[in-house]
Amino acid sequence: MHQRKKTTKNRPIRRWFWRLIGLALLAFLLVQLWFFVQVWHLRDHNPETTAFMRERLEMLQGIRPDITAQQIYVPYESISPAARRAVVASEDDRFMDHWGIDVVGLRHAMERNLEAGEIVAGGSTITQQLAKNLFLSADQSLWRKGQEAIIALMLEATLGKRRILELYLNYAEWGNLLYGIEAAARHYHGKSAGQLGKREAAQLAAMLPNPRFYQDNRSARGLQVRTKAVLGRMEYSRTPPL
Repeated sequence: MHQRKKTTKNRPIRRWFWRLIGLALLAFLLVQLWFFVQVWHLRDHNPETTAFMRERLEMLQGIRPDITAQQIYVPYESISPAARRAVVASEDDRFMDHWGIDVVGLRHAMERNLEAGEIVAGGSTITQQLAKNLFLSADQSLWRKGQEAIIALMLEATLGKRRILELYLNYAEWGNLLYGIEAAARHYHGKSAGQLGKREAAQLAAMLPNPRFYQDNRSARGLQVRTKAVLGRMEYSRTPPL
């Protein structure tokens, strides 16, 4: 009798537990549906801003209300082949071989981090970086990384490689409130993205891991070494055709 009463008493608790699980799952699915709708919209619409752009602009406008971001959108075919190859060589040399998440790249990054005893490589693909820039924040939580991976898979399934690289090139950060390859080419080299030569493209690509620092330290040895490395890999970079 005592055992039966205890079991009966626990039933409402179990029911509420499973209801909460169900509500959490529903909320998760609704969030993913919202992201998927936004990704689908990108098939033929260019975003005016990104989550990263808005976050950075809001932060700096608290200091200088009149400050604005620099960003000029250009289509994929208006970007020089050298610039396209350089960015892939710098950020994701297996871009054409994965579906948004590069398992091989992640393994190599983990090995390098363990060998160095610190975080020296992230293993994020161009698609993951685009997902983060467009929709998420700089937060390094496990939830954010998981959501980044899910959005990356959505981007790959919905947009394809050419559109993903076009969006990345147009919204990547190249300095303080400086976004996109066209604005970067004009700012650093006084020419359009379509006119960039190999070395100019390699230098811009080499800036991507730390653009705000390199913006004010263009002669930094680290940037020179990285530029040379990008130049050496560009020849083997594969990018989406026109």
